[in-house]
Amino acid sequence: MHETTPTTAASTPPQAPQATSQPLGFGRVFSDTMVLGRYTEGRGWHDFECQPRRALSLDPAAAVLHYGQTLFEGLKAFHGADGKVRVFRLDAHLARMQGGTARLAMPSLDVARVREVLLELLGRTRSTIPKGRGEAMYIRPLVIAHEGFLGVRPSKEYTFIILLSPVGDYYEGGMRPLRIWVEREHVRAAPGGLGAVKTGANYAASLLAAHRAKAEGYDQVLWLDAIERKYVEEVGTMNLFVRIGDEVITPPLDGGSILAGITRASALTLLRAWGVRVSERRVSMDELVDAGRGGQLHEVFGTGTAAVVAPVGELMWGTERISVGKESAIADRLRAAITGVQYGTAEDTHGWATVV
Repeated sequence: MHETTPTTAASTPPQAPQATSQPLGFGRVFSDTMVLGRYTEGRGWHDFECQPRRALSLDPAAAVLHYGQTLFEGLKAFHGADGKVRVFRLDAHLARMQGGTARLAMPSLDVARVREVLLELLGRTRSTIPKGRGEAMYIRPLVIAHEGFLGVRPSKEYTFIILLSPVGDYYEGGMRPLRIWVEREHVRAAPGGLGAVKTGANYAASLLAAHRAKAEGYDQVLWLDAIERKYVEEVGTMNLFVRIGDEVITPPLDGGSILAGITRASALTLLRAWGVRVSERRVSMDELVDAGRGGQLHEVFGTGTAAVVAPVGELMWGTERISVGKESAIADRLRAAITGVQYGTAEDTHGWATVV
């Protein structure tokens, strides 16, 4: 009989990517140091440590491979002009990840230990954090169910991982208005499902539509609600904001199908502090079409950890091409305010930055 094989680091690590003069892009280069931790029933979380990045040895019956029991997070550390390294909204990201463990029937994280080892990892790799404006160290915490069994139930054993990836602009070509395909056939998530959790299933469900959109020359997919297929929800890996007239609108989170973005929350805090008229309400495609035709659709933009704030220049909904106004005052101001905190060039009035 073959017993469960724990997830371990394989003996032969892959070669680290060589430094080049090419733009970093996103998620193509990885640090040679990572964090591994373990969870076993009866013992809890244990053995968190920084170690060389290596391939993992995984039982082919591991629950993550068959039943998708996996959870991840994404946040960034920034090297400021003052020489300090800042992690943006570290505690908010860890709190969101903790919430995801409950939804996926995983054990609660030892958040204090995760925070400690994450900062230790950044301290060890500090010299590899990119220093260019628009560059950062992307941090990817990940939990996978590694117990080997067949049968649908929560795993009793888990591996915790933190990967680091030096990154530049998320979209090729840098900051430019994005072309967005409005998806009418497929849905990303339904009310009561996993849309509010950063789990692999949500992203697997998005791949086909995203592939088709890119083949047609579009940058991202705008997802509609799963029931009526007319209310906007998310833009690819970002939360959506629109400015119609003098109102800035973002879809509400109450349906459980939209990820509670940390950058989204930061944007809402800033907009309200600035006295901008902002609403969390449903927005239909018909409303966007009417606003576009009437010259009232002044801005559309997405917010997220990867892209921060990304402007949208065009929406394609079936045969209806919706052009967005040339203005970008709100998006530009938000991006400047958030990146100012991230790089230490603006006062951190909300306590969002953790200095390493």
